[in-house]
Amino acid sequence: MEYRFSTSVSQLKSSAVRDILKLTQGKDMISFAGGLPAEELFPVEAVRAAADSVFQGGPGALQYGLTEGYLPLREQICARMAVKGMHVTPDEMILTTGSQQAIDLLVQVLMEPGDVILVERPTYLASLQVFAMRGVKVIAAESDEFGIIPESAEELIRQHQPKLLYAVPTFGNPTGRVWSLERRKRMLELCRQHNMLIIEDDPYGDIQFDKTEQFPSLFSLGGKAEGGHVLYTSTFSKTVAPALRTGWAIGDSRVIRMVAKAKQAADLHSSTMDQQVLSQLLKQFDLDAHIDLISREYGARMLEMESLLRKAALPDLHWVTPKGGMFIWVELPDGMEAEALLRCAVQKGVAFVPGSSFYADDAMRNTMRLNYTHNKGARTEQGVARLVEAIGEFTVRS
Repeated sequence: MEYRFSTSVSQLKSSAVRDILKLTQGKDMISFAGGLPAEELFPVEAVRAAADSVFQGGPGALQYGLTEGYLPLREQICARMAVKGMHVTPDEMILTTGSQQAIDLLVQVLMEPGDVILVERPTYLASLQVFAMRGVKVIAAESDEFGIIPESAEELIRQHQPKLLYAVPTFGNPTGRVWSLERRKRMLELCRQHNMLIIEDDPYGDIQFDKTEQFPSLFSLGGKAEGGHVLYTSTFSKTVAPALRTGWAIGDSRVIRMVAKAKQAADLHSSTMDQQVLSQLLKQFDLDAHIDLISREYGARMLEMESLLRKAALPDLHWVTPKGGMFIWVELPDGMEAEALLRCAVQKGVAFVPGSSFYADDAMRNTMRLNYTHNKGARTEQGVARLVEAIGEFTVRS
């Protein structure tokens, strides 16, 4: 039978990260590609104890639940958000299957096909997939080590009148960069002036290496003021474990009600069992101490990778030292194609994500994203050595 797929799916590009992960299966491959947390740091015993507590209460955890999510967990997340200056009620929150679904649902209820969305250049590749699937036109503002450049954004806003800004301002994916306070305030001001909503995606904000620095969320700076210009999303995937697939969105209750309607058409509700396990975990386990632990460990792993790259002394490699998150964004010498370099690197047993995947258009092809959280010690040392060897050979071939 000849299948006639929808235009939106037919034109959708496969995820570069997922495709690269397939290449690494079943081989002696060291992968710096996926945004994978370290399995050895998962709080396995605490999750097991939380699950036992849930099922000691009877079979209710296996029943259907509210579309908006398990109320006790929403209340607990509200309390955690309040510590960060984000004061919301459970009616202003919905639990989702990871923060990826939150982004998709928000775009679905706020945007029509053909509407314009503004992003940072580069930006999270899965968000670009969401926008393509929903038929949204993407325009990208320039960025530097301090985040999105307001002058670039303002020019694009005046030209294209976007309806929404999507941003990862704290330890962004792929760059690992963090917006300065000045940039955050300026972008909030611009969006208010032009009646634009903001989706603030914050999956990495808790993984901060220097706890003395302050990076207030856009939501805390102006989320509920003047009608609520900011909609905030986050997840437990990076701080507890990805398999629990629990994220959330917070914002004006009118928006959250519409998101709940859209979610009912998608999956009725996310896993109530996972949500109840997380709720018990937050009661029985010191999540903040665990976040401090993984932040210290990931900070050490970042410095380890950065030190190895510096020692290699490869010419014309540039990056900004991350202050948190999971990635180092590397600019290769001008003219070096990261996608071609990847083919050489895979032959040597190391993988990364070429940077071109993170651009809406006019991609910088001499860029790559390296994950430092999943490997350490000898694995990281060997992986960087293989990468350096591949760059050296590729430079000679070029």
